[in-house]
Amino acid sequence: MQLFKSKEHLNTRESDWIQGAKEGDPRSQKAIYDMLSRKMFAICLRYMGDRESAEDVLQDGFVTLFSKLGSYLGEGSFEGWARKIFVNTALMSLRKKDVLKQSEDVDAAWSILSDEPTPVQNLGYNELLTYISELPAGFRTVFNMYVIEGYSHKEIAEELGISETTSRSQLLRARALLQSRIKKH
Repeated sequence: MQLFKSKEHLNTRESDWIQGAKEGDPRSQKAIYDMLSRKMFAICLRYMGDRESAEDVLQDGFVTLFSKLGSYLGEGSFEGWARKIFVNTALMSLRKKDVLKQSEDVDAAWSILSDEPTPVQNLGYNELLTYISELPAGFRTVFNMYVIEGYSHKEIAEELGISETTSRSQLLRARALLQSRIKKH
């Protein structure tokens, strides 16, 4: 009895699920949900900061994923394609809440930073995610997009409808606030 399937077999199964879901097969949709839900929930939680909002975004993300499944052409990673949908769904939700309306100029953010080395190196992954989830929504959004997703400030500004200066300010303030909270603990 073979316990582990080959990567090729998993890709074939994934392709079958995608094709089935495109045709409206509920079992294929459930298989895709089961395959992606934990990872996509982590993304939603990272952006939204609380479980209830993350669950709402997860649900909206799957609705979007299944409605746009026909546009997935099999080029590149399906998970990567899905990830973009969930990030965009979270960003849309945050835009509706106007989380960046209380931003400051980048010059004001410099005064928050200290010259001391950051204690982040001593933290575990889960501890760091907890601190990130506690950031105000605007800070958390820009921090996630820049540090974790790899967006540039220009891309963040375009995506969120803010200036590049605001994006930089939000990132600086997020980092400073993270440092402060980590030092306290």
